[in-house]
Amino acid sequence: MLSKARLSRDPRFDGRFFVAVKTTGIFCRPICPARLPKEENVTYFQHATQAMAHGYRPCFRCRPDSAPRSAAWKGVGATINRALTLLSVIPIERVADIAMRLGISERYLNKLVVNAVGIPPKQFQNMQRTLFAKQLIQQTHLSMTDIAITAGYQSLRQLQRAIEQYCATSPTQLRKKEPVQQKAISLFLSYRPPYNWPYVRDFLATRAIEGMERVTDESYERYFSCNESLGFFKAIHDEARHGFKLVIDMPDLGRLHTIIENIKQVLDLHADPLLIEQSLLQSGLPPSKLTPGLRLPSAWNVFESGCRAIVGQQVSVKAAISQVTLLVHQLGETVSDALPSNGLESKTSERYSFPSPESVAENSLEFLRMPQARKEAVRHFARLFINGNMPSHEDILAIKGVGPWTLDYLKMRGERNPDVYLGGDLIVRKMAQQYPVAPEKAAPWRSYLTLQLWQLSNQ
Repeated sequence: MLSKARLSRDPRFDGRFFVAVKTTGIFCRPICPARLPKEENVTYFQHATQAMAHGYRPCFRCRPDSAPRSAAWKGVGATINRALTLLSVIPIERVADIAMRLGISERYLNKLVVNAVGIPPKQFQNMQRTLFAKQLIQQTHLSMTDIAITAGYQSLRQLQRAIEQYCATSPTQLRKKEPVQQKAISLFLSYRPPYNWPYVRDFLATRAIEGMERVTDESYERYFSCNESLGFFKAIHDEARHGFKLVIDMPDLGRLHTIIENIKQVLDLHADPLLIEQSLLQSGLPPSKLTPGLRLPSAWNVFESGCRAIVGQQVSVKAAISQVTLLVHQLGETVSDALPSNGLESKTSERYSFPSPESVAENSLEFLRMPQARKEAVRHFARLFINGNMPSHEDILAIKGVGPWTLDYLKMRGERNPDVYLGGDLIVRKMAQQYPVAPEKAAPWRSYLTLQLWQLSNQ
């Protein structure tokens, strides 16, 4: 099957596996434009770091480090998936600390990771950091010093050693043009097609907050808070290349990797649309009613999604966004004229970031046009997030006025949980009666079933 997929060069297989060529020592994406090698000269891997661990270097033409995330390992439990996620975060965290967060011993974590990807956790971290640095070298004009700092290296020499060790080349050879200082960073983010950009665009546009977000026919842009600083990004859809051109302007480059990963989650770039479609069909939806390339656009973070959900209780989406916009304009931090650079301006005269939990919790919210009980629910919700705290679901449900629907919406859009069925939603119930479905058969993609039923109500 992998042989047929490789020979077809079908972009739908991009990110599902990697092809390593024994005669050249190079590994590629299945869509690489290079001449196809003979089958006896290739071997297949499910993870880029696994190919690197076997001595293969990334192809400079198809850049396998930029491929969509490969399919999850079959049979691997939640612990290893969470472990690989934490090990991929930059700046890197001590392996011992990650093991403690997972509630397991460092020795057991080492065993799990070696069994899953064939290399120890520390080596996995080093490879992820190297691939991120390689992406910055090839796709941006940042200086090598800025790249080293952004990727978490202590010096340029450390960066050079890592590139030489894992990519069999040097940083200067990776970058063919002279490095130039650049404030705004441009990257390309890939996805597995099909990707229904019109659906994502309209979903985001309907919920866009004036002055903080802007949606055009081909792009989505917004301002965001990052620790003590503010940033801006613009994602421009490129259907022909199956991805988004991403422009980011932010002063704190140490958080760049985290912000890029968050943008991928907002646009749901890691989804496998074919696998999701199969699950929706198994739930009982007729093929003619499926929306090809359906994606789950998420909120920027859990706090923002919760505020949107509480404010939006028992009102229309339009009315809810009107109130959330008031919240942002009254309490959000005003963006300075220094952001963004490159002329990426919003149409509004004022630009804002979403307010912090502290600013919401300490305000009476008298400017909001809603029942006092709901205002108190928003304030109590905000208190749970003060000082970077992440409350439990039980804590959120304990707030007077917050019920299961609000929590499920928060799980779906804030926590990016792909398996939330909003059975208590009025529109979902109505459409489920019109198109009888068995939600449990759509697991673990029931969030997409919720979106699909919402979408059917608009047809």
